[in-house]
Amino acid sequence: MWARQPEAFFAKATIDFDGTYVATDGERREGVDINYKGEWSYHPLVASLANTREPLEIENRRGNRPSHEGAAEMADRTIALVRKAGFRSVLLRGDTAFSQSQHLDRWHEDGVEFIFGYAANTPLVMQAANLPNASWTPLKRKKRGSGSELQRSPRENHRKAIVEERGYKNLRLEREDVAEMRYQPSACSREFRMVVLKKTIEVRRGQLELEPETVFFFYITNRDADSPSAVVLQANQRCNQENLLAQLKGGVHSLRAPVDTLVANWAYMVMTAIAWSLKAWLALVLPTKGRWSERREEERDRVLKMEFRTFLNWMIRIPAQVLRTGRRTVVRFQAGRHCSQRCFAVRTPCARCAADDDRAEALRERTDEPRRTRRTRRSEVDWTIRPCRLAAEDELVPALRHTHLRSPAIRIRLFEG
Repeated sequence: MWARQPEAFFAKATIDFDGTYVATDGERREGVDINYKGEWSYHPLVASLANTREPLEIENRRGNRPSHEGAAEMADRTIALVRKAGFRSVLLRGDTAFSQSQHLDRWHEDGVEFIFGYAANTPLVMQAANLPNASWTPLKRKKRGSGSELQRSPRENHRKAIVEERGYKNLRLEREDVAEMRYQPSACSREFRMVVLKKTIEVRRGQLELEPETVFFFYITNRDADSPSAVVLQANQRCNQENLLAQLKGGVHSLRAPVDTLVANWAYMVMTAIAWSLKAWLALVLPTKGRWSERREEERDRVLKMEFRTFLNWMIRIPAQVLRTGRRTVVRFQAGRHCSQRCFAVRTPCARCAADDDRAEALRERTDEPRRTRRTRRSEVDWTIRPCRLAAEDELVPALRHTHLRSPAIRIRLFEG
């Protein structure tokens, strides 16, 4: 599917890394161990492509293993994978657990960009605290909510009233500032750019305002062209991988441990995660060119960001009637929000992809035979839709208006044999 994308798709591959815990109550599960939360679990490591939100690699590990274990080797494999696919540049992102300084030099020399969170150790915090005031600039984030929501008058904050009444300690983010400095990790032979995010937190206890607290966050990167604010915002976008992990857990039920060995559960995670990848690939084959290119691109992005349950109800579970009349099988898709243009927009590129396969070529030749020469029993029905029934994306809407389609239902004929 990647090979069929436009040239702009291959500008940059952004790869995110994160680990997550898969808890289990099984006492005889080989490979489970106690994590830092005190839970019996596995600790799979996931690498995903942020461009399409699809998992590239999943590695199951024991529950007590650190997050960074095996991450560098996985990064090397995923870098080779996306470069083989044709991506011109690669960006690695991860939290503080993945800033493995012993690998930064060779990634930089190999032309790989990276943005990793970095541990706030004492020397680094002291160096950031001694930066001059002129080096700090405010960080401007995008406001949450739409314009109509921002214009509404805020409702009463009941939690804040209870906290003030009972004299609890209340922390509120007052402002954020960014700066940058040069920093050389002990395992590196050169200096890298270290972007510092300083958060000033307002502290209140009841009605009393205490001295504000200052918290520093660090991001190490070799992207010298970006501003410090852009580096911080780019690093924060990695948090979108948490949504992917949530869908792998609760959507396709991939990050689970239904069997009794570490390798078997690993295989289960990989196989079931393909369902999520199929959703991403289905979005990639949606037509984006033609008369309504802008609307089609928005619809493709909507499918890429869609939760798996919504995707099933929107694209897979389509209401239809299956009729057998004579020697024909007729499927009538009920016109509505589920089907019509979206269903055919997906089917047409898929038929074009299948045409490249030898099996699809033989199937097309078989369908071109005269109908009277094919004597098939009614039980032997091939459920493949007739290739090139609707050939081009721009012909989808006119085809739906054709006179042989019954309104309000859409009539699709399946061939036999």
